[in-house]
Amino acid sequence: MVPAPFRVTRRRPETHDTWTLELEPVAGEHFDIAPGQFMMVYAYGVGEVPVSVSAFPLAHTIRAVGPVTRTVCASKPGDVLGVRGPFGSSWPVEDASGADVVIVAGGIGLAPLRPVVLHVLEHRREYGSAVLLYGGRTPADLLYRRELQRWRGRLDVDVDVTVDVAPHDWRGKVGLVTRLIPRAHFEPGSTIALVVGPEIMMRFSVLALLDRGVPADRIFISMERNMRCAVAHCGHCQLGPTFVCREGPVYRYDRIAALLGVREL
Repeated sequence: MVPAPFRVTRRRPETHDTWTLELEPVAGEHFDIAPGQFMMVYAYGVGEVPVSVSAFPLAHTIRAVGPVTRTVCASKPGDVLGVRGPFGSSWPVEDASGADVVIVAGGIGLAPLRPVVLHVLEHRREYGSAVLLYGGRTPADLLYRRELQRWRGRLDVDVDVTVDVAPHDWRGKVGLVTRLIPRAHFEPGSTIALVVGPEIMMRFSVLALLDRGVPADRIFISMERNMRCAVAHCGHCQLGPTFVCREGPVYRYDRIAALLGVREL
């Protein structure tokens, strides 16, 4: 529960309000983290926030939206942050071996899915079709643009990107990410789908996947609801009978579908 000191080794801008920070321990070794888990990142004297891991051994992609995240994002190489964790459940990367893998991300939701993309590409022969469907508000809001171009240039993965609104010089697709699902190339019955984004985007993405024939027990989503303590003591992240920081953030859809359908829950 005590934050360990980690030094910022690299700070890379992703968008106008989002940065990726790479960290290394001041002393000791890196944590053993699974894809999909999150860490509590502490800005000394300001506070701490839960942040998904976006790469290994430890990198976080963070949007500056409040006092703590703004302070964390402003950290420069050499600055020290507190880190505790890892916490929560993880993506079923090993269980997906031999299956088609469909990744659907919206906005900054690509960050917690990036470790899965990197793992699948590194162990490409262990999986069937690999599909990444990514949507952002505008082209300027897309994360990892160079990586997206590099992944798209491979012959063994399908990458499709769309934006809600685009300037006149945008040559890509315009529309909701859910519209990419019906035309994606994968075998529904042997697919494992991983979805992250705003809750409304995840609900409609799951419906589109179900319409394609992907079984509900092979769809996984990641929830990020007001986590504060990371050990289910404060109650901020309670969703019905479940605590997102403890049972989540990654849930199998059929186990949480009823809760997502309750308004104002």
